[in-house]
Amino acid sequence: MKVTDWRIVLASNSPRRKELLAGIDVAYEVRTLPDIDESYPESLPHEEVAEFLARKKADAYLHTLKADELLITADTIVLLGGTILGKPADKNEAFRMLRVLAGKQHRVITGVCLTTNVKQQSFSDTAMVTFGALSDEEISYYVSRYDPLDKAGAYGVQEWIGYVAVEKIEGSYFNVMGLPIHKVYRALKQF
Repeated sequence: MKVTDWRIVLASNSPRRKELLAGIDVAYEVRTLPDIDESYPESLPHEEVAEFLARKKADAYLHTLKADELLITADTIVLLGGTILGKPADKNEAFRMLRVLAGKQHRVITGVCLTTNVKQQSFSDTAMVTFGALSDEEISYYVSRYDPLDKAGAYGVQEWIGYVAVEKIEGSYFNVMGLPIHKVYRALKQF
């Protein structure tokens, strides 16, 4: 089923985002730029950070777009209470993040931005994720065996830790993976 006449460009190296976009049978190409600034104003409400960063990434790519291309950018954050957990800098930080998430509920917010040379549309999606208790040994096992450094909150729901620790998700599982694909599909149809 043809969703759009635009040539889709995914601005992400995330294997999860590639898998999700391919899952709705949309042809796309991947385009990435190095060293995109992912800072945001401290005064920005936490719930708006992911969408802000998706738009900021889109703006960095704007000069690369051809007239028939539609760019998809996204950013995911994990929000625990009033603290944003982004991508951990190293395995020690990943361990600390997972230790603080263990036994608690947190929000996963993914912001998405669709951009052409003449139009931009952004939105976000939120899921509530409840983690069960995790021992230090289980956290160490995950951090050493998997690669959580490229994931917000230091975990991938589709990996071992998601199987053993995630007790409940309220909202889209795919949003927790990194792209609320149901909303992306609808937005592409309407764009």
